[in-house]
Formats: sequence, structure tokens, C-alpha cells
Amino acid sequence: MAAVGTPAPKVTDCVTKVALSISCENLLDMDAFSKSDPQCVLFMNSSGPHWCEIGRTEKIENCLNPKFSKTFVVDYYFEMVQKLRFEIYDIDSANGSLQDADFLGELECTLGQVVSSRKLTRPLVMKDKKPAGKGTIAICAEERTDNRAVDFEVAGRKLDKKDFFGKSDPFLEFYKATETGWQLAHRTEVVKYTLDPVWRPFRIPLQSLCGGDVEKLIKVDCYDHNNSGSHDFIGSFETTLSQIQQATQTYAAEFECINSKKKAKKKGYKNSGVIVVKKCKIVKEYTFLDYIMGGCQINFTIAIDFTGSNGDPGTPQSLHHINPQGYNEYLAAIWAVGNVIQDYDSDKMFPAFGFGAQLPPSWQVSHEFPINFNPSNPFCAGIEGVVQAYQQCLPQVKLYGPTNFSPIINHVANFGLQALKQETASQYFVLLIITDGVITDMDQTRSAIVNASRLPMSIIIVGVGGADFSAMEFLDGDDGILRSAVGEAALRDIVQFVPFRQFQNCPQEVLAQSVLAEVPGQVVSFFNTMSLRPPQSDTPLPDRSASAPSSDVS
Repeated sequence: MAAVGTPAPKVTDCVTKVALSISCENLLDMDAFSKSDPQCVLFMNSSGPHWCEIGRTEKIENCLNPKFSKTFVVDYYFEMVQKLRFEIYDIDSANGSLQDADFLGELECTLGQVVSSRKLTRPLVMKDKKPAGKGTIAICAEERTDNRAVDFEVAGRKLDKKDFFGKSDPFLEFYKATETGWQLAHRTEVVKYTLDPVWRPFRIPLQSLCGGDVEKLIKVDCYDHNNSGSHDFIGSFETTLSQIQQATQTYAAEFECINSKKKAKKKGYKNSGVIVVKKCKIVKEYTFLDYIMGGCQINFTIAIDFTGSNGDPGTPQSLHHINPQGYNEYLAAIWAVGNVIQDYDSDKMFPAFGFGAQLPPSWQVSHEFPINFNPSNPFCAGIEGVVQAYQQCLPQVKLYGPTNFSPIINHVANFGLQALKQETASQYFVLLIITDGVITDMDQTRSAIVNASRLPMSIIIVGVGGADFSAMEFLDGDDGILRSAVGEAALRDIVQFVPFRQFQNCPQEVLAQSVLAEVPGQVVSFFNTMSLRPPQSDTPLPDRSASAPSSDVS
């Protein structure tokens, strides 16, 4: 295992995966006519001043005591101090932006503290470290040693009518029995205006649901959703995974939803409806390691911004100016990021392209040219080869414009489309764009990213220089879902933006962590969603083509 100050851990190093479940109580109420709409954002720091966002829970509307269904799964390195910061926001805008959100408090602690206490409860504080009212946060940690999950298809029948003028808007909550009581494992989406709901297929990790023990009790609560945040209880039942499995082998498992208060009051009370489990199947979920060691090739393509906004390379102010020590920000970014990514790329041959320059001899602008000027073989041998090709290319081209990202994104997407036809998780593509952040074809780029989100592909944008990077942060999609200009939503967040100057004086592994933070999760979620297994694997994934997994599955 890696100790503090050693290079960033390699993909095959021994680590433990830990799942963190979050709940809060007595949050500040920031909304005038309703309650706050909280969301938790998790940041991690291993060294230096930079914090890297790990993920976000779902937003829960009108609730000051939220139990978040989405868990964070993080790698725990025993000998490394991994600082965590949990920030709670009241999300007000439809796009989920943190800029427009009210801050409700935060907690800083280490992953070691959470793991050793199993359940850590602490007061929330504001940025000035004063108490955030009476707000508290509780974090439960559970080691993920089991990579099995359960695929469910569930419906309801004749549920109680709770709305005076309509029917009900039912949703389900699945709970695991723990020493300290019931712990939320999954919350379904709300199905509007029906007493006979059919929920989207969903998946729950086996450990979250029953700690891997099929005989352990599970509780399922059914509620009628109200916009006010105070949901009406319809009914509940308890069972075990083994009971559900036995019943679903023949037809479907049916459970009476019982409302004990109603039962005590009402003579002849039968039930408050029936929950029907149509499918309950234990499946193996492959990890990033399973894919890498099972023969999945990760292919990196490098794209370099040769547009006029970088400044004339002959002048020291230019981002492309190579000083007497042989340094500029583009070279520094290529070296730093390249050294990390070449560990994952089996053949270490990197196609490297430039965009936005006029090329000899015709001086036509190109938005996608091989920097070694060899269109039939744009590959450079290792990062050294990329650096060499860049140094030789720079004096031969004229920096120009406009700054178009979409041609190079579409170029790599074509390879992703071909790879998808192979029906195993054999290839994944990562496009690394190094740019000064000015972009001209924003609408086309948004469409290209939305299209690429359906392919085995991720995009890492490294911003050099000190320009305004708001456009790059918009493409990153962390603040809600990226949409194309015509409103089509990305299937998943595939863009990671990293401002290089924030890392210039940090150890290289800090940049590495930020650059590659989201890639393993993106690889795993894509191949699991598409039911694609590693090329060298005996266990097939289940057929999930009937429906995409619901968005709140952790």
C-alpha cells in the first residue's frame, strides 16, 4: 500500500472499497415558503491544498432530516491520510447548480475516522467554523468486499388512495437490518397518480441490502409522495432475500403492505395493497480492476490547442512559448498527465492531434491534424514521442482559429462506435484535450459530448493558462446534467475538467488523482449499464436492455 508522499497508488495496488451512507438532521431552513432541498457533495484530499470532488447524492425536496439513498464508494488506503469534506447545499435551481445554492454546512474528517467508528455523527459547521444551527451529519461506513448486486423489477397493486382529489404517488424504500436499527439501502423513483405502480428496474448492491446474508431481514416501506416533503405512509412488510428468491422462481413474490395504525383502528382490515416482486436476481458487478485485468484496453488520444488565443509562440507571454529550459505549460501538462495515463495504456502508442492551426503548404485551417504530420499513422511512441512531435510541429504551423472541439470529439467517438459492435468490454477511449479554454463551437461540442455519452468514451479537459474557464466547467456537467443545444440530455457525465495552474506546485500524484478521479467509475458504469463483460471472463452480465438503471442507484 502507498504511504503518504509516495507516488500515486497504481490501479493494481491493494485497496479496500468503502461505501459511505449519509443522513442529516435539523438542517437550516433556507426556503421562505417551504423547507430546504438538500444535497450532499463529497470532496477528498490526499495531499496539498487541492480538493477533488468525488460525487453527489440525490437532492431530497422539502426535507430538513434527509436520508440519502445514493452512497459514495471510495478506495480506502490504510496508510494514507485521506481527508473528506461533506458539504450540504439547499439546491434551488432546476439544473442543480451549486453556484445558485444555499450552503447549509459542512464536516471535515478523515476516511480513517469514519471507517474506525462505523457510524460517525458530528455537528455541521459553516465556512467560518461557526455551528450551522443545530444541523448534524451521520456517516455510516461499510467495507465493500462483495461485488454482487440484486436486480429487481417491482410493481404495486391496489395500494391505498392517499390523495383527496387523486390517487397516490407511490415510491418504495428498502432497508437493511443493522445493530443500530434500519438503514436505508435504496429509494425508488416516484410513480405519479396511480394505485398500481410499475417501478423502473433497479439494482441494489448485495451488501447494502442484507450484508451479503440472504437470510437477513429486509424491510420495505411504501409511501405516497407529497411535494411538501411530509410523505404519507401507505404500508410496510418485512422479508428476506431468500424468501423473495424462492417465490420469484415460480411466478412472482407477493407481499401484503400492512399499515399497523390502520390495522389497529379498522375492523376487517386486510391490507393497504400488495407489492409484487416480478424479478429478483443476484448478479456479479464487475469492478474497474476486473475490466482492466480481464483484457479491456484503455486507449488515450491527445488533442492540443494550436489557436491564436494562446499568443504568438515567439513571445514569452505565449502559452506555447518554449523557454530556454525547454518548458511551457502545454509541455508540463503533457508530461504530467501523460505519465499517469501511460500506466493504463497497454501499447503506449498515443495518437496525438492538433486543432485550430494553419498548416503548410496551403495554410488551410485544420481542426484535427496529426502533430507528426502522418495521417495514416498519427501514433507517437510513449509520452516522449508526443513531446517530441509537439516540439517539431510547433515551429511549422501558424496559430489561428476558430477553437472547435467537436471535430476531434467526433473523431474519437467513431472509434468508440466501432468498439461497441464487439459485444464485450474490449475497448474504452479517453480523449485528453489540452486547451487555453476559449471555445467557439459550443453548441456542436455539447451535441458531440451528448452523443459520446452513449459510447465507451470519456473526455478529460486540462486547462492551461489563467483564462476564464467557465465554459469548460459548464461542459464538465458536475452541476447537473449536460444537454445539447436542442435539449437532449447526456446519458452520463463523461467530461472531467482540471485547471492545470492549480496543480503546478503540487506533487505530480495530486494532479494525477484529479485528472483520473472519475475515469474508473465512468468505465465501470458504462460497461455495467450496457451489460458488457470483460473479454476474458466466464460470468456474463444480466440482460439489462429492457431499461436503463434508475439514476439513484449507487
